[in-house]
Amino acid sequence: MIQKDNLVNILITGSEGFIGKNIVYHLDKIKTFNISSFNSNDSLSSLYSKVKNADLVIHLAGVNRPADESEFNIVNANLTSLLCENILKTRRLIPIIFSSSIQASEDNLYGKSKLEAEEILKNFSKKIGNPVLVYRLPNIFGKWCKPNYNSVVATYCYNIANNNPIKINDKSKILRLVYVDDLVSDFIKVIKTNISGLNYVTVNPEYSISLKELACQIYAFKNSRENLITEQVGTGLVRALYSTYLSYLPPKQFSYLLDSIKDERGAFVEMLKTRDSGQFSYFTAHPGVTRGGHYHHSKSEKFLVINGNAKFRFRNIVTNEKYELVTSGSEPRVVESSPGWAHDITNIGSDEMIVMLWANEIFNVLDPDTEAYEV
Repeated sequence: MIQKDNLVNILITGSEGFIGKNIVYHLDKIKTFNISSFNSNDSLSSLYSKVKNADLVIHLAGVNRPADESEFNIVNANLTSLLCENILKTRRLIPIIFSSSIQASEDNLYGKSKLEAEEILKNFSKKIGNPVLVYRLPNIFGKWCKPNYNSVVATYCYNIANNNPIKINDKSKILRLVYVDDLVSDFIKVIKTNISGLNYVTVNPEYSISLKELACQIYAFKNSRENLITEQVGTGLVRALYSTYLSYLPPKQFSYLLDSIKDERGAFVEMLKTRDSGQFSYFTAHPGVTRGGHYHHSKSEKFLVINGNAKFRFRNIVTNEKYELVTSGSEPRVVESSPGWAHDITNIGSDEMIVMLWANEIFNVLDPDTEAYEV
């Protein structure tokens, strides 16, 4: 790859599309990359000057639902041919990363136009040795994808987030999915290497999910604001789908209210529950108020005082051993309860005490594992 002034000049065709926007906003933060673009509002005559200054081309421009079927070849195939012609005029080898589709192996106009574009690039690479990477992409999903167009993930996320109905034509149909951030990461990795020859590339990880499972998962994201039970959104497909779902929330849904249980002692608020790692909540206590006064057989809890001053008292229900400690919001100290030890917490300050609480299991009113006991 040729570099000028320690910069890699990257030309992106179709940079205003879904994948293009995600790539631009990632690459723009990398100081060694200089980005230029070619889009549908640019004249074909301007392409050469952009190609001439490029060290690498990411060729994303294409259509998959044109108003006129002739646009399949005009954009997907003919533009690819023109791109190759302009590279040839520069008398340089300029690597091309091309976003094709798994539909290139299918018998439809879109797939045929993508296959034709692949053949153009294949022949171009063989003719002059120009490096070409062809990505036969499955369904790409993520933020900024147009809903109610050609992405079922975007459509389901948008409609469910906005309280619109969805339609599932074939519940058992399996989707092959790649998350746009994973695609972009792969592009960046490739850009930083020396590209040579003609290569067909796949993106990992690739996920698969049925339409029914997809719909159920996205509804679970929506319902988590009511039941407070979060999905396993930290890794893999669920993480990617959750990020995508959130990107379709209208700003008025950026916040939601929680129930607050109030009495003469203070307030108790549950914030988040997990299916296998407990729940998070917080409580308050007025000056002089003591909360707790119970023990657990198996349940454990972690307390973090974030405002005020607290005295924790513990009493072993078998040996009667006692223990006390004082902590405050000025000291980020976690206090953990132990099964078989009764415990309580008293606000010993003059301000309202606020305590963050994690319990290792969701509270079950039918089996609370909480026994009243004097400390």
